[in-house]
This record gives sequence, C-alpha cells and structure tokens, in this order.
Amino acid sequence: MLLLPVPLKPTTHCNVIKKKPLPQYCSRNLSSLATNANLNYDQKITVTTRRNPSKRFKKFYCQPVCSQHGGYASSSKPENDCDHFLTGLCKQWDAFHRFCRPHTVIGTVIGISSVSLLPLENVTDLSSAFFVGLLKALAPSILMNIYVVGLNQLFDVEIDKVNKPELPLASGEFSMGTGITIVSTVLLMSFAMGVMFKSPPLFCALLISFLLGSVYSIELPLLRWKRHAFLAATCILIVRAIVVQLAFYVHIQKFVLGRPVKMTRSLAFAVVFMCIFSSVIALFKDIPDVDGDRYYGIQSFSVSLGQEKVYWFCVNMLLIAYGAALVVGASSPFLPSKLFTILGHTALASLLWLRARSVDIADKASLTSFYMFIWKLFYAEYLLIPFVR
Repeated sequence: MLLLPVPLKPTTHCNVIKKKPLPQYCSRNLSSLATNANLNYDQKITVTTRRNPSKRFKKFYCQPVCSQHGGYASSSKPENDCDHFLTGLCKQWDAFHRFCRPHTVIGTVIGISSVSLLPLENVTDLSSAFFVGLLKALAPSILMNIYVVGLNQLFDVEIDKVNKPELPLASGEFSMGTGITIVSTVLLMSFAMGVMFKSPPLFCALLISFLLGSVYSIELPLLRWKRHAFLAATCILIVRAIVVQLAFYVHIQKFVLGRPVKMTRSLAFAVVFMCIFSSVIALFKDIPDVDGDRYYGIQSFSVSLGQEKVYWFCVNMLLIAYGAALVVGASSPFLPSKLFTILGHTALASLLWLRARSVDIADKASLTSFYMFIWKLFYAEYLLIPFVR
C-alpha cells in the first residue's frame, strides 16, 4: 500500500524496528530514506555503511508516523482501478463532447424538430407515429453532423492549433487514429440508419450533407471548398437552410403522416429566413479565426475584406431578416400567431442590436462570445418558426 499525503500535511517519519543496532554513521542514509513518501508499510530498508560498503543492514522496517498527532497517520487508500477508470472515462467524454462541436449538434436537433412541427394541423397529429418518425430523423442526422465537424477537425489540426487549441485533436487529447475511427464509425452508422428507415428524403438529406461536408474539408484537388469564401458559405447555406427545411418537412408530411406534399406559408418563411441566417453563420464563423486562416491561406471574407466590415454586414443582414419577419407576422390571419411572431422577433432584434454594440471587434474572445450568441438567436428562431401560419 502506497503512502499518500494526509490532511494537514503532517511530517512523516520512520519508526525503525531494529533487529540489529543501527550504527550512527547510517543515520543520515536512513533519514533520507525516511522522507521518501513512496515507502510502503513495513517496507524493508537496506542501508549501506560508509566504513564498509559491502556490509548491509537489512532488517529495518519503515512505518509512517504523524508526529503532529503522536501516532500512526491514517493512510489514504490508493486510488483503485474503478476510480482510475471513471476519471479516464470523464476525460474522454469531455474530449468527445468538444470534438462533436455541441453548438452545431444542438442547432441540428432544434432545426429538425422545428421543421417537423410544420406539417402538424392539429393536436391529434402528435401521435406516437410522429415521435417515432422524428427520432428516425434525428438519430442519423446527429451522427452525420458529428461526421462533418469531425472531418473538418481532421484536416484542420494545424489551423486549430492557432484558432481553436481547445479542440481534442489540436490539443493532443485525441490522436489522429482516434479521430479517424470516430468519424468513420458515425458515418457508417448514419448511412445504415438512413437505409434502414426507408425514407427517401431522409436518406437524401444525409447523402447531401455527407457530400457537401466532405468537399468542404478534404484536402484534394478540386475539393477543400472552405478555402474559397463563396463555396464555403454555399455549403453551409444549402445544408442548414434548404436541406433541413425541405427534406425533413417532406419526411414527416409524406412518410410519417402519409399526406401529400405542399408548400405552406410557414415552410416558405423558414427556407427564406434560414437562407439569410445560415449565410450570416457561414460568414461570421471566420471572423474570430483570421490569424490562423491568413497564415494557412484560407481566403475567407474576413481575411480579404477585414473583420469589421464582415461583422457589421452580418449584423445588418440579421436586422433586415428580423424586419422581414415582422412584416410576415403582421400579415398573418391568426391573431395569436401574429402577436407571438411580432413580439418574438422584436425581442430578438433588440437583443441583437444591444449586444452587437458592446462587442470589441479587436478581441477574439469577445467575437467568439458574440458568435455563440448568434447561435442562440438561431435556436430561438426555430422556436418561432412553427408559429408562422
């Protein structure tokens, strides 16, 4: 049993049980051994004398004593295998959590759930079939989301060491082999579910997300679209604004509820509004990362035009979108829907303007915090979309 530190940090000494007298010239050797905190209970100490190096005193034993309390210190038990396992498991989960980029996963879950509510016409549509269909949409989509963000990290390790050193591949918490294993596993699981659930729009959404996520990140000729600002924004816009809205609406409307597909007012609003919002996210995500992007030749709009111009362009785009949402809400024939839409978008626009004015564009931490605030506005918008009728 190892000697571990005890409370109040008492001085540890050795009680030497002598089977033979200990010569005085050995006392310094034994004192140095006594301060070694790694000695075991009743551990035999072998001491070599100065006068005769070949002569050894072997029958001395060390036991911990707490001089402050005048007796033996209660020993702390060494951390057992279970504790080691749990500690390691918590660290691995934390690294995996950061690897998944949870703000994007939350956006996927809220977006799909919101769009899935659009086909509902009354409370009776909230059946078990609807919730099963929603789960069938969410599970493979979350896995595909992890594939896309994980693949980007695999090809951006050096850039992330500058821009996002907290990510597990950049920090060294995950090896490249671990990252490849995670990305490959979630991709196969996502496609397996897509085939198994037999919903063509769901499978098409997964396939398009896979293709665009791959061409966005992979370093091959004609690929790595993230190097080009327009192509990078196009990838994000197509997936977040068009594929999520249309594919999952059709999945619920036709393959879950069994109704004919039709374009509704709320669906049209969702597509147009999210086109604007996804463009803002695509542009704004590069503003805090100009140092690494500039060094590694990523020609984002923030690198070519400057952070401040792109920042205020994004803010103004969102304000215009909220203004358009107020017009749509005011034209709604349903009074509760009209009031909720107008009040909700007015509140979000006000929060955006107040927060935008307090951001220090020269401070990366301030920009990153505001970027995460934009994601919160993104979540909130999906909560409002089902009320646009």
